[in-house]
Amino acid sequence: MSSSAPVVGILLAGGKSSRMGGGDKCLRPLGGRPILAHIIERLKPQVSDMIINANEEAARFAVFGLPVVEDSVCGYAGPLAGVQAGLAWIKNNRPDSEYGVTVATDTPFFPDDLVQRFLEEERADRPTLLVARSAAGVHPVIGLWPVALADQLEASLRQGVRKVGGWTAQHGAVEVSFPPVEIGGREIDPFFNINRPVDLAEAEALMTEPAP
Repeated sequence: MSSSAPVVGILLAGGKSSRMGGGDKCLRPLGGRPILAHIIERLKPQVSDMIINANEEAARFAVFGLPVVEDSVCGYAGPLAGVQAGLAWIKNNRPDSEYGVTVATDTPFFPDDLVQRFLEEERADRPTLLVARSAAGVHPVIGLWPVALADQLEASLRQGVRKVGGWTAQHGAVEVSFPPVEIGGREIDPFFNINRPVDLAEAEALMTEPAP
């Protein structure tokens, strides 16, 4: 597969955000804009299309002008369900796309060459499941997923499987290492995620702190 082949971005926004007090974490402001706006801006040059995976009322995302795809499994089945919903959408709507790239919508500083780096590791002999790794560990919700896995994922979800890391490990995921990124004059984990109010405050400080 060449790096020019279309890859669809799947923005995982279906979580409950309990550690942020509920609601849509990705719609909270960061640098004067929703966190999700930063995610979209960062991923848009890297992909052919983007969709948002989220549940319940889709209208709250209307301002972003992207398709909103719900989980096919009820009851907040977690990010694995969001991955499956995204891959199924690609299979039905973008049949020329062999891969979807998943990005958590609380990671505003992920690499601007994320997709390129994944594609450089893709194997020519067969579609490859790739997941991101940084110094902090493996990030299975940041990955390049063959669309061909959609049916296997759905079957696993129907059987009660929920853990993304366990599923990717069982299916031979290849880890791709990413170095720190420099934001606000500091080197940070490229997959720094905003889980709590203190994380949001830190992200805000990183964005407003001038580089030395």
